[in-house]
Amino acid sequence: MEKREDFRSMLQYLPLVFQSSSLVWPPSLEQELQTMSTGPSESMVISGEALALRITSMRRSLSLNVSYLAPYASQGYALFFDEKISREESAKFFGEVVPALCGLVIQMPSLLEMHYQKADYVLDGVTSGLRLLGPQEAGIVFLSQELIAALLACSFFCLFPEVGRRLKHLQGINFDELFWSLYTRQCMKQESKIRCIVHYFERVCQCMPRGFVSFERKVLPLEYNPNYVSYPEAEYWAKSTTPLCSVQVHSTGVIEDQPGETLEVEFADEYFGGLTFRHGCLQEEIRFMMNPELIAGMLFLPRMDKNEAIEIVGAERFTLYTGFGSSFQFAGDYLNNKELESYMRRRTRVVAIDAIPRPGRRQYKPDGLLREVNKAFTGYLHQCKHQAGTLPSSASGSQVVECSERLCIDHEEKKIGVATGNWGCGVFGGDPEVKIMLQWLAISQSGRPFMSYYTFGLQALQNVNQVVERIGLQEMNVGELWSKLVEYSTERFSRRTKLGFFSWLITSHSLPPIE
Repeated sequence: MEKREDFRSMLQYLPLVFQSSSLVWPPSLEQELQTMSTGPSESMVISGEALALRITSMRRSLSLNVSYLAPYASQGYALFFDEKISREESAKFFGEVVPALCGLVIQMPSLLEMHYQKADYVLDGVTSGLRLLGPQEAGIVFLSQELIAALLACSFFCLFPEVGRRLKHLQGINFDELFWSLYTRQCMKQESKIRCIVHYFERVCQCMPRGFVSFERKVLPLEYNPNYVSYPEAEYWAKSTTPLCSVQVHSTGVIEDQPGETLEVEFADEYFGGLTFRHGCLQEEIRFMMNPELIAGMLFLPRMDKNEAIEIVGAERFTLYTGFGSSFQFAGDYLNNKELESYMRRRTRVVAIDAIPRPGRRQYKPDGLLREVNKAFTGYLHQCKHQAGTLPSSASGSQVVECSERLCIDHEEKKIGVATGNWGCGVFGGDPEVKIMLQWLAISQSGRPFMSYYTFGLQALQNVNQVVERIGLQEMNVGELWSKLVEYSTERFSRRTKLGFFSWLITSHSLPPIE
């Protein structure tokens, strides 16, 4: 195993020791885990305070600096398990879940070895083993749900080394910041986020799921190459004759409840999962709490560049929730009934794309428009690690799909639409009327059949249905709508108009007025 490049790229980020051609836990740590796995009568871990002391001891066994943990994380563990949940819930967690989690962590060396033994046979000729998928390195990683559970158990016990992660633009994956934030903020949303994680552990310890989850870094090469779909310039969009796809607008409901199979957009930070442990409660955080298996990607997926997106297939949803932002609350168990496909992944597809944060007037400049439409295009395009074929500047979405078949594993994905919403708006500060048009362009050009758009009741989009209908009556294609968006943005940037895009389009281009 020591000869594997994928394994070597990950070794410094794992808490295990490699000796005599095998992965092992240090003897002192394994003894602690064995004791805790027998239950609280032996380990005396019957409270959050006792758990925090054990975490400190386990980190010392790994020679990890305790000072690298977030301040007051120990107090956060004590606060949640000793005060925020009932005695019955706490007793069940320490009596049943903690021992099971320790047993899972003990198994992690064998789970990883089994993973690497099988990694070369999951996909025919495509590397799928756990490895650092760095910037501009397109590729895919397949992990079993059981291995993911073991990795997240290590996160709960804060066993991952922190040194070197920042240098590789990797986020921290230990849960210390989650508990630190609970202690320092002491608000309902932080408590609910931890409840989601605890519920996930309760579920997998009761019945371990046997499926797989894939994490793919998608890259559009910046330099032109006739053998790749490359990063488009503005001329590509202006010359496109691709028809606009159909649009379904929902003023209520949420993306993850979209019926049927779609590509569900996750409004990401440039650091995958970078918003997950912070004290807010944005769409990315909520998504990671509902589908905690997404957190595993933070271990090996560094920051995204402008021409990159991350697509995850198979992450299971475990929880219900209510509210958003400060009103977010854990609302109980969720049974995911989505079927498994041929690679044993649930038919849940999530794509993470990051918008420009706080773009201000830059979003109306040509480079701002191009950056956002290309970021969305990267996420929505049905592409693979190595594209085969030439993409002319006026290529249609169907041609994009046809030239990317050589190493595809999801040949049916091109038939799947996109479920999205107010990407890059809200706290990110983007113009929702511009952003929805950019997403419509990207989805259409990628060859997807439809866009299912959730407005979340945003007032600025109350007339979007009528605008989409009027654009459809004009039979605009991608190039024509892009040109109008560029024209509007030029006027908006130069302050020649203060109108929103919808009003400007209606009044400036003789479209039927909105009633």
